[in-house]
Amino acid sequence: MQYFLGRYDYAMDDRGRVPIPPRYRELFTMGAMLNQGPDPCLRLFTAESFQQQAALYTREPALERAGRMTRHGFFANSFSVELDRQGRILIPVPLRAYAKLEGSVIVSGAGEWLELWNPEAFEAEMAAVGRWQEQSGASS
Repeated sequence: MQYFLGRYDYAMDDRGRVPIPPRYRELFTMGAMLNQGPDPCLRLFTAESFQQQAALYTREPALERAGRMTRHGFFANSFSVELDRQGRILIPVPLRAYAKLEGSVIVSGAGEWLELWNPEAFEAEMAAVGRWQEQSGASS
């Protein structure tokens, strides 16, 4: 399994397109899914990693309210995207609004997926990570 690592600073163009780091572009040629994350960012999955995440979100039976709510939260906020010839994805307007993306965008590795962040929100998250590490004795 390929893990996504690092931080990459990009600019989103006026049409809402953001480049994907060149080292990872080939992994998205078989499909890519963009999802509203639980944090104020977007998650970009390969087709394979999206299937793995979807399996987690469909564990609860759909006949149960919790199962339906989990599915609604995940699948209604997921969009299929494609890389263009320049290695960019077009971010749907509802997802841009959710993550407050405009101008500068940080693409960050998150293990099984990439995340797209507003720079201010990313810095706030990294500060929270640092505080958590100090309190818990964890290291990066």
